Amino acid sequence: MIDLRVLELLSARFCHELVSPVGAISNGVELLGEDDPDFVREAIALIEQSSRSASRRLQFYRFAYGTTSTAGSAVPRELLMGILEGGKIAAEWAEPVSSLSLDWQRVACNLAIVAAETLPRGGRIAVRRDESASAGVAVESSGEAVLVNPDIVAALSGSMPPADLTSRTIHGYVTTQFALRLGAHAMLKESGPNRALFVAAAR
Repeated sequence: MIDLRVLELLSARFCHELVSPVGAISNGVELLGEDDPDFVREAIALIEQSSRSASRRLQFYRFAYGTTSTAGSAVPRELLMGILEGGKIAAEWAEPVSSLSLDWQRVACNLAIVAAETLPRGGRIAVRRDESASAGVAVESSGEAVLVNPDIVAALSGSMPPADLTSRTIHGYVTTQFALRLGAHAMLKESGPNRALFVAAAR
């Protein structure tokens, strides 16, 4: 049975992802009441941009945290690119990853978010198949300053008990739970000042 703390933290994490764009939409609606045409144009632009961001986040996390049976026509690569668009992090998705099952692609998307969190100043993440394993994915982050949070690594490895999880580490914990379903283990394989490599592989 899933620990209730996991559900609480997962809900908090999901809501946190939506607070910013939904708040911006609210601000844009307030600006619509201004008499200045320039304010109105800015409001419309803000609402359009923020609604796209909210929609992309909803679609991404529906796939990342939901069941793959409800993925519908969603393309995992496009979901990942969409959530990162307009930010400081660029992403590459190797074509062989798209030939994996949706369950594996979900692990890849979740692992990509773990990798993206190591790039506070921006950079690049590269998603590919782990050719050293019978099945698996590898995600590399690279940038000017790669900062790996040891608590997230502990959550990702499965060594952190649910009672010690936080809204910051819950994503790593959930990622490894999805990997375990596939008989895989998620982990930080390599790290340095400008690079980190995360893998989820079944041996």
